[in-house]
This record gives sequence, structure tokens and C-alpha cells, in this order.
Amino acid sequence: MPGKKGKKRIVAIGGGTGLSTILRGLKQYDVDLTAIVTVADDGGSSGKIRKDYMIPPPGDVRNVIAALSDVEPLVLEMFQYRFSSSEGLGGHSLGNLMLAAMTNITGDFSNAVAEMSRILNIKGRVLPAANQIITLGAELEDGSIINGESKIPVYGRRIRRVFLLPDEVEPLEDAVRAIRKADMIVVGPGSLYTSILPNLLVPGIGEAVLKSEARRLYICNIMTQPGETSSFSASDHVRVMYDHLGGRFLDGVLVNDGTGLDAVAEEYRQNQSVPVPGDVDCLEELADDVILADIATVVAGHVRHDAGKVAKLICSYLDSPDGAAV
Repeated sequence: MPGKKGKKRIVAIGGGTGLSTILRGLKQYDVDLTAIVTVADDGGSSGKIRKDYMIPPPGDVRNVIAALSDVEPLVLEMFQYRFSSSEGLGGHSLGNLMLAAMTNITGDFSNAVAEMSRILNIKGRVLPAANQIITLGAELEDGSIINGESKIPVYGRRIRRVFLLPDEVEPLEDAVRAIRKADMIVVGPGSLYTSILPNLLVPGIGEAVLKSEARRLYICNIMTQPGETSSFSASDHVRVMYDHLGGRFLDGVLVNDGTGLDAVAEEYRQNQSVPVPGDVDCLEELADDVILADIATVVAGHVRHDAGKVAKLICSYLDSPDGAAV
């Protein structure tokens, strides 16, 4: 049951840049935060560590820890530092290596995440969706099967469904418990097929979200993602989640209103990415509350969610009696 006393409990589910951005905004509020983070990555530094040390990939978890951390800026900069010149360390983030070392010391990835969270004095909790190595697979529109999170977007064909390997994935019990106790569940933003669904497809986590009595809000991506969501509207994102989980579960959907993108629209278009259409009429058939708002910002030429605006809307939606007043 959702918490009735003390701070409101917010569980945020996702991975990648999107989840980290939202958490930077939410940690400014007096709420009890839990982040449930994907462990399906198999590319870059995370993929190398996963292969070499046979542990879940630490990259998404590292970024979320950094987002919630309250330490001296230099310490955080060191944690996020990425080596570039060494043949052995080139491409690795120091934080990824620290999480790998802590896993060996504690004997368990989830324990390593907890200890690193304590060392970096984070607000809230960071929980991997599972405490084991997971491979993300995809069936494409032509029936071909692709295994590996990093490989899925490069094929350029529409994705029919994604799935997890092995078939028997054990959820982290703390993650399931956090969902059951939540007052609000925030899904996204993030890559639909490779950041959000790998969490929801973990047995126990998806079921807990479906059964939850918490208010459940999806934060839609601002731009389409080549290889994953080309030509997708906001309602297409929602339908894909419903299809994968086998039922409707969202109370609200937060979508950018299309503003704030003029400066970078042409560059994104050249890279086959356009603003996600906020098809409100279709969304209203899929969720009770559709929130269309100016939530986009541009950082160093990249479109991002405005952490402050989104956090304010999330907390306003949570506190409103009927869910509509934001």
C-alpha cells in the first residue's frame, strides 16, 4: 500500500540520460526517492566491464548515483571521469570501475550499489532492476531476432517486441517492495525499448506496476529516436508499453508541447529525429490525465527535459486531489 504518513514516496523507473535528468530535479523536493535502473546495457565501458567481470553493467546506475549525489563537485567529477588515452583504461569511466571493484569486495552488485550510494551521500535509493546479467533481445518487423541492447537500434527496422534473456530473471526484492509502497511511480523519460521496457519486463516489477495503487505517470521523450521510435507519436509510446505489459496501467502522461526546439530542430531532422507529436485525443483514450507543457530545454546542442519544470509538474500532479491540476 502507498505510504500514508511522512514524506511522499516516488519511484522513478528508467535509465540513460533521461532518468538522471529527472532525478536532479526531484532531489530538490522533500520526497522519499527510489530509482529503479535498467541493467540491460551491453555497449561501451559498461559492456566491457560486464563481459570482463561477469557483473551487471554499471553505467546507468553510475549516472543515477551521480544525479542524486551530494558531495563536493570535484569528487563527483572524479567519479564521472572517463579515461581517454590509456590503451587499457581508454573509454572507461572511473565510476564504472569503482562499482566493479565494490562488487568484487562485497560479492554482490546490489550491495556494491548501496555502498557506493552511501559513500557518495545520495538522496534516496538507487536499485538495479535485477541483480544479474540480462540480455535484451528484440524481434523486428521482418521476424528477425537481435540479441544485445546496443545492437537493436542500428538495424533501422521497426521493432515488434523486446524480451529478456534468460527467461527466468529474478527481480531485486527491494525494487518490488518500493513499487508496492510508492505514492507515485514515474516511468521515463528514456529510450522506450532499451531503457524503459527492460525494467518493466523483469518479472515482478512489471506486475507490481500493473497492480500498484500509486499514481502512475509516464514522461514521454521529447524527440523520436532513430532505430527505435522513428515516426512514433506520444500515444505510440504508451501503446507499446501497454502491449508489452499486457494491460493499461498509466494514470497520466506528460508530453512536451513542441516549444523550445527551434534552435536545434534542423540538426535533429538531419539525423532522422523529430519532435514527438503530442496527439492528445489519442492519449486521452489511454490515460485519464494528459499534461501538455513546455518541458524542453537545449543543453550544448542536445534536447533535454528541463529538470526543474518536470520535477515541479511531477510533485504538483502527485499532490493534486484529482490528478488533473498542474
